Amino acid sequence: MCGRDQHAEQSMLVQASDPHHGWIAGSRNSIPTKFAIEKVFERIMGEGPFDDEEQEGQWWQQLLLVPAVTGMLLRQQNRRRWKPAALAHMFARLPGLQEIHYEPWRKWFHAQQQWTDRALRLLFESLSSDRLRRLVLFENFDQTYPASYMNMGGDPMRIPSSHVSRAVANASLTLEHLSASFIWPNLTWLALTSRLLVPQERPTELDDMLRAAAAAAMKMPNLETMEIWNGEKGLAMLFRYQRAEQGQPAVLTWRGTWELTLRPLVIQAWDSVALRHRGQGHVIVKELLNAGACVKSHGDAIRHLKLSRPVIRPVSLRQIQMEHIIREGVQS
Repeated sequence: MCGRDQHAEQSMLVQASDPHHGWIAGSRNSIPTKFAIEKVFERIMGEGPFDDEEQEGQWWQQLLLVPAVTGMLLRQQNRRRWKPAALAHMFARLPGLQEIHYEPWRKWFHAQQQWTDRALRLLFESLSSDRLRRLVLFENFDQTYPASYMNMGGDPMRIPSSHVSRAVANASLTLEHLSASFIWPNLTWLALTSRLLVPQERPTELDDMLRAAAAAAMKMPNLETMEIWNGEKGLAMLFRYQRAEQGQPAVLTWRGTWELTLRPLVIQAWDSVALRHRGQGHVIVKELLNAGACVKSHGDAIRHLKLSRPVIRPVSLRQIQMEHIIREGVQS
């Protein structure tokens, strides 16, 4: 599918009609029910074949070790969910694992997400390994799904868990590449998302976050690039720190759909990072995205922001963009 002409795909999609599932002439005219969503996102081995978690753990322990496997890709295309505990058992049977790309979907209301976050914390705590070098975490979402859970306390925005963040940070201590959360001595590249990167809402909190990021960067002696970004329908913003080449200034970049003002205390904090990394001051590069830039989803935001390295598998990014094109209807 990746090699097909996009216009051909769109002309095919515009003909699609399935009123029973809320689609007419290629456009969705109603949101899916929570029962439909739960069916698509059903857990793998969720209702069995084991009587309890202890029995399942014993089954995993009986499997042979497979040291030949060095990479694991769990992409967002597979909506069905692996239980985090099952993934922890799976990864434990792969002693040569060096790279993990994990693209789970968020839960749609808080009680479910709290339970999942407890399980995710245990999963990330199990990842502490001298062999693991690259960890890319991308929690995908659909802005329309929470509406199907409003009578059950559906959450429009993901409520972050400090326990999960702390577990990822601890797992990252020997990593060279992380897309998700904080790390230290070996890290050369880091990408984070922040809900504070929105126009003119909480400038003081935004400043505090950027200064906290600078303080973290001070503890990353090998850091070359840190990127903090946010994206959703209608907005996109990237803040990037790039370590100075020898004898050159460090580069601070913002790129987005509105103008981001870096206040003096924020600039001062990143100046200190540049000096720590033996740079000669800094330069600021500003890029206001063209008004014609169409940001229909977080997938479009990633494409327009041009992050220095992938934060999601390219095929997954393309799928996210196509799903939003389909959802909003395709015009021939």
